[in-house]
Amino acid sequence: MSTSDGYEAAGELLRALSAPLRIRIVTELAAGPRCVHELVETLGAAQPLVSQHLRVLRGAGVVRGARRGREIAYSLTDEHIAHIVADAVSHVREAD
Repeated sequence: MSTSDGYEAAGELLRALSAPLRIRIVTELAAGPRCVHELVETLGAAQPLVSQHLRVLRGAGVVRGARRGREIAYSLTDEHIAHIVADAVSHVREAD
């Protein structure tokens, strides 16, 4: 991977994390795998909206799904993603 490819990939990752609900989803998944209905309940967002954001995150390689019976449990593909989000949230809170 060339340096410019690394920047492109980093840009794609940051674009995938650009929506507040996606940041909240990543924060939830940092604690462990969750099914859509668990995320809906915890986040208080509509199921279609959560599913749409999970599709974006999955497409960007941020999350993966594993079948758990009739449901799919989503988890982060990489622990570093949780750190990026936690650091960004912490940074903003420090500025307040």
